[in-house]
Amino acid sequence: MRFFHLSDLHIGIKLMNRDLSEDLDFVLAQVIRCASKYRPDAVLLAGDIYDKAVPSAEAVSQFDRFLTALTEAVPEAEIMAISGNHDSAPRINAYRALLSGRHVHMIGLPPMKPDEHIEKVTLSDEHGKVHFYLLPFVRPANIRLIAENAENGANSSYNEAVSKLIGREAVDESERNVLVSHQFYIPSGEDAAKIPRAESEIVTVGNIDAVDAAVLKRFDYAALGHIHRPMNAGDDRHRYSGTPLAMSVSEAGQEKGIVMVDLGKKGEIRTEVLPLRPLRRIRLLEGRLEELLKEPSEDYVRVTLTDTEEFDAFDMQERLRLAFPNLLEIRRAVMKRSDYTVSSERPSEMSAYELCASFLGGLTEEEAKVMKEVIDEAEEVRV
Repeated sequence: MRFFHLSDLHIGIKLMNRDLSEDLDFVLAQVIRCASKYRPDAVLLAGDIYDKAVPSAEAVSQFDRFLTALTEAVPEAEIMAISGNHDSAPRINAYRALLSGRHVHMIGLPPMKPDEHIEKVTLSDEHGKVHFYLLPFVRPANIRLIAENAENGANSSYNEAVSKLIGREAVDESERNVLVSHQFYIPSGEDAAKIPRAESEIVTVGNIDAVDAAVLKRFDYAALGHIHRPMNAGDDRHRYSGTPLAMSVSEAGQEKGIVMVDLGKKGEIRTEVLPLRPLRRIRLLEGRLEELLKEPSEDYVRVTLTDTEEFDAFDMQERLRLAFPNLLEIRRAVMKRSDYTVSSERPSEMSAYELCASFLGGLTEEEAKVMKEVIDEAEEVRV
């Protein structure tokens, strides 16, 4: 049994106000080509299909194009997708019963009533059955009616809620079982605060959403979503595929890919990462202005200048933007302390002009004249 493991498409996300839809289309086209080449029996999307609970019309159309192309590339494959913490669970859950008859399983809501259970899709091959358990993002409030009483359900932790839902399933461990889940699983005993997180992730205060990965032991493979860098959850059989492309500066340099899983008979499993090449990489550049300008690039770049001398800010920005049309940010590694300590007067004793001059520092005579004229004109209007 072969399947693809993907997660965290975050369709509609922006990188420092730059639209990534073209970049995402570029890597999703590679997913389609890989599906055509390797012919998986199933494709698993482990949550955060969209970046927002109410996605734009463009984001919905982009996912529709991807899903259509995927089903055309591998018409016999089962497509299984769950909602993540960024998604609207009811939206993902819409047409759930209708789509399941067309090899597409869109599961937005976890079990919320005593008679409900985790959605299970069963496939078969020459070695027998493979059970796929599809568990969308779970919040403690979701199990209020499933817990022994409403009060206990309302006060459950994330760990207790997820453990409760998985623990009540009659998982036949003599057969092969796969869990698809979107939660913050951490290895037993590990400090959640020490796990690197991407800037594009939602991190709860105190990591209260952490779930002990020991609950995954009942499954031959756990296809996890939520963490944006590829990593395992204490066992190489229980892993995060990560995002299909870098979506924040903190992901610069990460290699992204599809996790392709081959399940043999019970106990036999092989994984391989099929690399996804980005349209534009995220790069962190540091050095002197003139040196950096010698290597222009279409990549997304954050520039940190190490020059100690002063130069015209507008000219510097213009030159960098010409060399790097997808420039994200400009930083200075060295700043003069005097730039912020020009005056020892208290702010309340300084005029608007003096405050601006003190903050900016190093103004030329012409720049100071222009700034004074602008401030004088603004004050006249205010009066």
